[in-house]
Amino acid sequence: MIPMLVILGIVVVLAIWVISIFNRLTRRRITANGAWSDIDVQLKRRYNLIPNLVETVKGYATHEKETLESVIKARQTAIDASGVQQQAQAENMLTGTLRQLFALSESYPDLKANQNFMQLQEELTSTENKIGFSRQHYNNTAAQYNQAIAVFPNNVIAGMFNFGEMDFFELDDDAQREAPKVSF
Repeated sequence: MIPMLVILGIVVVLAIWVISIFNRLTRRRITANGAWSDIDVQLKRRYNLIPNLVETVKGYATHEKETLESVIKARQTAIDASGVQQQAQAENMLTGTLRQLFALSESYPDLKANQNFMQLQEELTSTENKIGFSRQHYNNTAAQYNQAIAVFPNNVIAGMFNFGEMDFFELDDDAQREAPKVSF
């Protein structure tokens, strides 16, 4: 009878240990997914600002149609992107086209002086900063999660319950690591 109690005790302790590791990994995954949601909120805010910015520029820069269309196309590509890697690539493209759009303002003094354009630029710059902070937070939580599933004995439990690594939200180009510069 005593050996059965000892075996039962070991099984109970082992089950509690597995459950605690599983719960810890689940909490980290939820935290990382929440951080991704923070990025998503800021990206949606950015996407909502872009059409207003494009419409404002259209009134002043009518013969810059190609730049405006590339911004609109890049925005739609970013909206349609799924997954961290595809989203990061789309955001890289969108950031590049926004830089071109801001460069247009240098050629149009009336546009630079337009209050609506200035306000939209300020809001977009603020949003870019928030996106940067959200990316940093997501990458930190994804790194903590990835580290948690990589170390022993967590990696055994993670493998049993299909906890996979999370991708980082990385920028391809060093120039894109900065928010678009707005100068007047």
